[in-house]
Parts: sequence; C-alpha cells; structure tokens
Amino acid sequence: MKAILEEVRIAIHAVWRRRWLALAVAWAIALVGWLAVSLIPNTYESSARIYIEPQSILPQAVGISSGEQQQGIDTVRQTLLSADNLTGVIKATDLNRQAATPKDMAIMVGRLQKTVSVKSTQDNLFQISADLSGGGFSDAQNARLTQAVVGKLIDLFLASNAAGGVAEAQRSLKFLDTELAQRGAQLQDAEQKQQAFDQKYMGMLPGSGSIEQRMEAARSQLADVETNLAAAQSSLAAISGQLAATPATIAGPPSAAGTGGPRERLGQLQAQLAQYQAQGWTDQHPDVIAVRKQIAHLQGAAAAEPAGGSNSQPNPSYISLRSMVAEKQANAVALAARRAQIQSDLNAFATKQANEPEITAEQAKLSRDHDVLKAQYDKLLSDREQVKLRAAAQSQSGSVQIRVIDPPSLSRVPAKPKRPLLLTGVLLVALAGGVAAAFVRAKLQTSYSTPAALAAASGLPVLGGISFVSGERHKTHEAQQLKWFMGAGGALVGAYVLLLGVEFVQRGLMA
Repeated sequence: MKAILEEVRIAIHAVWRRRWLALAVAWAIALVGWLAVSLIPNTYESSARIYIEPQSILPQAVGISSGEQQQGIDTVRQTLLSADNLTGVIKATDLNRQAATPKDMAIMVGRLQKTVSVKSTQDNLFQISADLSGGGFSDAQNARLTQAVVGKLIDLFLASNAAGGVAEAQRSLKFLDTELAQRGAQLQDAEQKQQAFDQKYMGMLPGSGSIEQRMEAARSQLADVETNLAAAQSSLAAISGQLAATPATIAGPPSAAGTGGPRERLGQLQAQLAQYQAQGWTDQHPDVIAVRKQIAHLQGAAAAEPAGGSNSQPNPSYISLRSMVAEKQANAVALAARRAQIQSDLNAFATKQANEPEITAEQAKLSRDHDVLKAQYDKLLSDREQVKLRAAAQSQSGSVQIRVIDPPSLSRVPAKPKRPLLLTGVLLVALAGGVAAAFVRAKLQTSYSTPAALAAASGLPVLGGISFVSGERHKTHEAQQLKWFMGAGGALVGAYVLLLGVEFVQRGLMA
C-alpha cells in the first residue's frame, strides 16, 4: 500500500512540475471542443398524443368488426408518413421556402421521414413527434416550425381517418356497380336462352326446372291421378249398387174412402174385412160375403196397377243417387283423360329425349350457367348494400372517435444537443488530456524523482541524495509562476462558466 501511495505521489509531482504543459493542452482541447459544440445546431422537438376510440355499436351493426377498425387505424398510421402527405406538410408550413425545386422538395421529404415518427405508446394511444434544426431558420423559428409540422400531421391523421374509409367505400361501390351491370347483362342473356329452350323443348311438360325435375314431377302427378281415378271408380261402383236397389218412385199419401186406385181400394177392403172379423162376424154374414166378393173382383186390377199406385211420387233418394252417379262418372272420365294426357306427354318426351339426347346436356348447361350467374348477381347485390351501409356509418358517425390528448408542444429548450452537458464534458476531457500530456512527458524523460527510483533503474546502490534548497529569489519566482498558473486555470473555468451562462441566457430569451 505504501508503494502505491509513493507511486501516486511521484506521479502527482511529475505532473505538477509540467503543469504549464498540462494547462496548455487543456486550453487547446477545451477551445477546440467548445468550438465544435457551439457549431452543433439546436434541434427543437414537438410532440402530441392522440387517442383513438373505436365505436362499438353502429359500425359493428353494419358489419365493421373491431379487427377491421384496428386495421384501418394501422393503415392510416403507416401511410401518414408517405411522400404525398409529407409534401402536403411542407407546402403548408414555412419549410416550403426551402423547397424551391423538385429536388429540394425530395430532400425535404426524406429529411422529414427521418425526423418524424408515429408511435403507439399504448392500445389506441399514439404519439406523433418531430424534430427540426438548422435549415436557415433561427431557434425560435425552428421551435414554431416543429410545432406546425406536428399540428399539420394531426390534421392529416384526422382527415385520412375520416376520408379513408369513405373513399375506399366509394371505390368499392363503383367496382360493384360495374360488376353488377356486367352480371345483370349476362344473367338476362342466360334467362332469354333458357326461355327459348323451354319454349322449344319443354313446353309439353308441366312445372319448372330441369328435364329430370319436370319428368319426375309428371310421374308424381301421374301416380296421384291414378290413385284418385281408382278411388273414383270404386266410389262410382258403390253408388251404382245403391241406385239399383232403390225404387224410382214411392207411394204418396192415402186418398179418401172409395177413391184412389184398385190397389188402394183393395187395401181398404182388406182392412174392413179384418175389422169385421175382429167384431166376431162369421163368413156367412152378408157384409163379410159382400166384402169378399169385392176383394176378389179387385185383385186382378190391383195386380196390373204400377208400383206406387196411382198417387205415387218420385223417390228423393233415387234422384240424389242418380246425381251422385253422374258426378262420379264425370270425375272418373276427367281423371282418366288426365292420366292419358300425362302418360302421352311422358311417352312423347321420352321418345324425343331418346332421339335427341343432346337436349338434356344443353338444358343442364343452360341451367348451370343461369344458377351460377344468379348466385353471383345476388352476392354482388348484397355486398353493395353492405358497403353502402358501412360508408354511411363511417361518413356520418365515423367508425372511430379521435381525441387529441396533448396538443403539439412548443419547445423552449433544445431537445439536442444537451449543450451544458457537452460543455462540461469538454472541460473534463480537456483537464484529463492536460494531465495525461504532462504525465506522458514526464515518462519520456530519464530523470528520477527519488533515490529508490534511481537505484531500481540502475541496479546500483545509491549512497544518498541532496535536497534542493531554494533561495528568496527562487521562492519569489515560484510564487509569481503559481499566480499566473492559477489565473490561467481560473480563466479556463471562467470560460466554461461564461459559456454556460450564454446558453442559459439564450434559453431564457426563447421563453
């Protein structure tokens, strides 16, 4: 430890003996460093923060998802620093004075692309910042110009977000309208071809659809007609049987005694005979004999009289059954005719299909083309209405809300360089350089500060050392040299303090 302290003491003594060299080197380094620092132009920075809040009700109701909203925000953020947008910023600010030619404009755009940044600090929270320096402007002008650039970028951000979705929707609508017109013309042409084909080949079959669908429908109708015809024929047979067992006429109400037909008078006499017998009259009673003679006389006439007697009337049941039989017969005839017609159509079309198989392929192709065009047309129509709703939602209420949290700041203090820190660093480097120069100069000389150093270097024993004895004249000279050295060193520190003062005064004038 003692040896280390001894070496330190020797080094300090060596540097002190060459203190003027150290001071000169320190002044040289300080002057060069401070000059370089003074030549660095001040850079002023301005920043602002905006918050983007996606809408959660109307946009999603018309199909604008949160992912699409975020994608739109990212697109605006990425295209904000495009050459076109930055050209607009330059033309709207004092930077336009430096862009007299297209080449100057390109240089300015490249400069802004390097100095302007848009960062996402949190979810949907963006920071827009810019820094400018030099360019022939004063510090105050650069500070205000930086603020104007950030303000113009915010305006572009708001305008791009508001107009970007609407412009894209208008382009989409124009494209969809063009495609709809083309698909509509193609669909109309396909429908006309399909109608011409139906009129030529398929008018003989009922229904709609392809050949197979119509033939299947015709077979289904034929099966239904045959079922209904069988039921009608069965019902007709049953009613015809009932009609055969039902008399056409029935007896009317009885006539007065002694009137009416033979059969009716015969019945009256038989009833009278039964009454006499009930009274106990025998067959020899004159009235009984007379009644029996009249009965025998009328039996022949009664047998020849038609059924129902002379006062008979039409049977309502018979008439109703005959009407039902006629209706059933007409229904059965109609069903039979319908069956024959459908069967004839099926046979005729089957024959045509067998003779001309290409009509099936043609019909399938026409139907397929029509279905594809119809599906495309309906899809395009639905997409167009959806785009209209989205465009209306974005133009009227906006899919996002943008709020400026912090407006563009006006910097009074340069963002860089950190001039006080650099001035201090130059001073420390200058002092360190002076000390280092003096120390190196001491090492290059062959003198030794202590007898021990001389003995170690020569390898010979040192018998003793003679101390330096200074007189009054030498002491006076040394005191004068010390004053000059302190003055020169103080001047270096004073220059540093003066430069710091000038820097802070300039900052005060900016405020």
